[in-house]
Amino acid sequence: MIVGIDLGTTNSLIGFWDSGEVKLIPNALGEFLTPSVISFDRDSETILIGKPALFRAVTDTESTIANFKRFMGSSKIFQLGNYALRAEELSSLVLKQLKEDAENYLGTSIEEAVISVPAYFSDAQRKATKNAGKLAGLKVERLINEPTAAGIAYGIQERFEETNYLIFDLGGGTFDVSILNMFSGIIEVRASGGDNALGGIDFTEILAGMFFEYHLASKKIKEKEITASFKQKVFEAAEICKLRLGITSEPKMIVNWKSNSYEFTFTIKDFEKKAEPLLQRIIEPVKKVLTDANLSPSTIDQVVLVGGASRMPIVKNLVGRMLRKFPLSHIEPDKVIAHGAAIQAGLKSCDKALDDIVVTDVSPYSLGVAAYTQNQSRSDGTIYFDPIIERNTIVPTSRSRQYHPIDLNQRIVEIKIYQGESFYVEKNILLGVLKVEIPNGLKDRSFEIRFTYDINGLLEVETTFLEVNFTSRLIIEGNPGTLSEIEIHERFQQLKALKLHPREQAENKLLLNRAEHLFEDLQGEKRVTLGNWMKIFLAALDTQDLAHIARTKKDFESILNTLNAEICPI
Repeated sequence: MIVGIDLGTTNSLIGFWDSGEVKLIPNALGEFLTPSVISFDRDSETILIGKPALFRAVTDTESTIANFKRFMGSSKIFQLGNYALRAEELSSLVLKQLKEDAENYLGTSIEEAVISVPAYFSDAQRKATKNAGKLAGLKVERLINEPTAAGIAYGIQERFEETNYLIFDLGGGTFDVSILNMFSGIIEVRASGGDNALGGIDFTEILAGMFFEYHLASKKIKEKEITASFKQKVFEAAEICKLRLGITSEPKMIVNWKSNSYEFTFTIKDFEKKAEPLLQRIIEPVKKVLTDANLSPSTIDQVVLVGGASRMPIVKNLVGRMLRKFPLSHIEPDKVIAHGAAIQAGLKSCDKALDDIVVTDVSPYSLGVAAYTQNQSRSDGTIYFDPIIERNTIVPTSRSRQYHPIDLNQRIVEIKIYQGESFYVEKNILLGVLKVEIPNGLKDRSFEIRFTYDINGLLEVETTFLEVNFTSRLIIEGNPGTLSEIEIHERFQQLKALKLHPREQAENKLLLNRAEHLFEDLQGEKRVTLGNWMKIFLAALDTQDLAHIARTKKDFESILNTLNAEICPI
């Protein structure tokens, strides 16, 4: 079976296509969304994944890692307890958890997956995502751009006819925008753009920054008091506040920390003013994809909101003003990409119910080479980026251009392959270098460079000297910051040795983490009550009597829910 996975910055989901519909798979806690958070429990020396890890973000900030998707394709190292891990290794732990949940739910082994990636992910970031799949024990032949996945989900459900629709995808850590056209079962991506460093967490950080700015100015908080745990506490309150911005015109944040209570009230206009630079970063990619697709706002028939951050009123209003349309969001924004990935998994497995659906995609970046301008009197010219495949070219594609050596006495041609949009080659990303020896005795020393780019982001570069039909070839598979096949094998063996927290204990661990988190917010008798119940539940776990644990857990959970309802976190 092939599954579809939305590997998100904030949350991840897994699903599959069955009997003509998408079915999402719940995790061990019975929930569809698994937080993309990893934590190291020093007491048991185990790795926690998902919601149990999320609740440790305040209580054990140094041993908990989130938002690592932004560092895919880089060499950044994260310290997790005794382990030093890269972003793709952390992602592989999330994928491994999703795989295990699916296997337990379906009662069968899962070996292959379609994984979603931001449309604007670079070549290195896409390779890192595929490597994360390998490290999790998954075969990942197909990556799908997130807005394309969302477009498929709406296209299949709505059966749009001759429709241009714009997918606006603002997730936790990345922003994508794509324009798709659907006609007679063909879903064609017309243009894609975005920002890999813009998402909901940036808006949350603005609210947290406003909170600290206010309290530092009023002298209620001193700079030295702002610890990593305090920052995380404020960040969590800001996140909840952000989700409720549409409820009141003057939202309030209340943060309880070390026997002190800090309040902060602001207006929506205050927030909009602070967020203006982020809103401008949203506007530019939207303008760019409209231009690339040669469309105007009036020619867009439907606008689809994707990603949890797209729910914010300031974002919804901005989209409405830009595109002059009320956007669609009736498939839950948090789940729509997983729906599309699952449909793509069905397409890959050749499900007959999808026989009439064809999906095309585009290259999100331009791909080209470093070339020189040459004047008549001198051989040294200005180096620049010469695109061979332009951005938003439908893939798979194969394009070529002719060049010639800059020096008559040159014996070797060094072809530097880049990805990007800047005229200045050094501002683009170097993907690889192909060195080719020039054959002897050529009258015509010109050569052709051909780029062949497939739907999974694999680039093949061929150089052919036309006079003798001599060809050299390079397949761009590795990039600076990505793991080699040997490194992947070594890392796979190391990750196998990690001690993951047992699945059957996840609910118990989550309850204790919730209780620990709530204990910090309570005072007086309520705090004493919760502390006593934590002791009772821990004692029940020590008995290893499953029936007794189940009864105690039910009562403990009820107490937690009651106490949580009696306090206002924001």
